[in-house]
Amino acid sequence: MKKLIFVALLLVAAVGVVLWQVNVRRGELADASGGAGRPGGRMAGGATPVAVAPINRSTVRDLQLFTGTLLPREQSVVSPKIAGRLEQLTVDIGDRVTSGQLVAVLDDDEYARQVEMAQAELEVAQANVEETISNRGLIAKELERVQTLRQSKVASEADLDVALSQARSVEARHRVALAQVDQRKAALRAAEIRRSYTRIAPEWTNGADVRVVGERFVNQSDMLRAHDPIVTLLDVSVMTAVVAVTERNYPRIHLGQVVSVQADALGDQTFQGRVVRIAPVVRERSRDARVEIEIDNAESLLVPGMFVRTEVEFARRDDALVVPTEAVVRRQEQQGVFIADADSGTARFVPLKLGIVEREMVEVLEPADLSGHVVVLGQHLLEDGGKIIIPAAANPDGASGNSGKEPASKPSGAGKPPADKQNTGEPDQNSEDSAPADAAPPAITAAPLGHLSQSARQLAASADASPAAHERGARQ
Repeated sequence: MKKLIFVALLLVAAVGVVLWQVNVRRGELADASGGAGRPGGRMAGGATPVAVAPINRSTVRDLQLFTGTLLPREQSVVSPKIAGRLEQLTVDIGDRVTSGQLVAVLDDDEYARQVEMAQAELEVAQANVEETISNRGLIAKELERVQTLRQSKVASEADLDVALSQARSVEARHRVALAQVDQRKAALRAAEIRRSYTRIAPEWTNGADVRVVGERFVNQSDMLRAHDPIVTLLDVSVMTAVVAVTERNYPRIHLGQVVSVQADALGDQTFQGRVVRIAPVVRERSRDARVEIEIDNAESLLVPGMFVRTEVEFARRDDALVVPTEAVVRRQEQQGVFIADADSGTARFVPLKLGIVEREMVEVLEPADLSGHVVVLGQHLLEDGGKIIIPAAANPDGASGNSGKEPASKPSGAGKPPADKQNTGEPDQNSEDSAPADAAPPAITAAPLGHLSQSARQLAASADASPAAHERGARQ
């Protein structure tokens, strides 16, 4: 028991040492960030370190992204019209098939016998016709003889009636025999057609002349029922991207609209398509509508079933006034940006009316005369008129900004900060009082957000730290 208590005490002591070292290290990082442990990431004098970017003019596009799935333009399932054993399968997955090409053959023994039977029945019917023709001749002569005897008063009226009845009966049997011949011919044609169904050769008139076997469902010698699938044929010369368009964007879609299509499986390769079909209804559950986009696939790079991303350009504005999207903040229910004022070393909040947003930039509609530099890092700490500092770490070009050091144009008689604080990010306590009134303000150099140095990112991280953590760092 004493041994367990001793081990537990050792573990508690070890954890305490680790926590103490972490706390010391956190204070060192706070000092290295240039904030000197002050709450809010601000430096001496209440100034906030920031990074800026220029206000530019560029082309912006109103792009909307829709995702979907690729389908072949035409897809058909090849299946037999009759039941039978699969005797031969001439194609397999990936094979190219032309219209009318033989794909499969069923056992036709049974259907061949049916054809022979129908042929024999036809011959019997034709023989019956010949018999009735012969009987018609005999009855016609007998009727003529009875009519002659009746005129001579030799034959009675009854004999004439019997002869006429026999003539009509033979004529009727002749017509029946002729009808039976037609019936047997039709049965023979039906048997021949059923036999032809054992040779499966699909035909089509629309789309490409050549299709590809997508799937195979059977093997040779399988017993098939009528309409059992054998293979699927795909027309992949043109692919169809099926996407769901939200009801908000539905009125902006129109037939013939050009669309950029990318498949995740093909990397950054882009294909051009056009809208060919728009569903006339919006689905109630999802509030979106089906839209089909056709894409030329001459090189057969696109495959049915691929996931695709489609971009539709609804609007474009050339030479538009733009600012980085990360510069836009909200103050008092208004969207705007902070303009870095080089003369006063402050940031001025300017409300904006925004337009098209494209990835990392947003169009400014009002004010139309906006110019200068906007704050892109540290803007969440600023208020209108707040003091700002642009550390050297935020300027990858090495241009000196308002980093808290004395300006280069300061008179020689002015005091300098101690040597051990020249690179700590702490401003000289006497810099604001000792600088002459006519000294030139420090230059503000734009630093694109994507190229900020590691020091500037540490600066942003320190700004998000809690005030309590900064106070601990300052004490240590």
